[in-house]
Amino acid sequence: MVTKKSITNLSYEITGCAIKVHKTLGAGLLESVYEKCLKYELEKQGYQVKQQLIIPVTYDNLEMDVDLRLDLLVNDSIVVELKAVEKILPVHEAQIITYMKLLKKPQGLLINFYTDNITKTLKPFVNEFFRELPDE
Repeated sequence: MVTKKSITNLSYEITGCAIKVHKTLGAGLLESVYEKCLKYELEKQGYQVKQQLIIPVTYDNLEMDVDLRLDLLVNDSIVVELKAVEKILPVHEAQIITYMKLLKKPQGLLINFYTDNITKTLKPFVNEFFRELPDE
């Protein structure tokens, strides 16, 4: 069963994998490189990872043909959006919050690899789907 505790623990595990990838590769590579390496690291740890998942957008009861893609979805629970940019902008935060809402997922992690320390720049997000989960 998915709980707040299980989501939080998974979030810590994802963060640990991102730190490992960053320590190994350093900053300065393309986002796609970090994405492939993080997917590999997560799968190596036994997690189910979907990459470049197409996000359906429904408008006026019609599914729109848009190319909206999520970087990674881990264990069908946590949305992971990766960046390799000098500064995280409000549009990046809005993007992950929207992805979480459209996919009805309780947590998102916005991870920027263009940094000297992942934990300083990583931004976790939760929403109403997280708040509705049982604690344990």
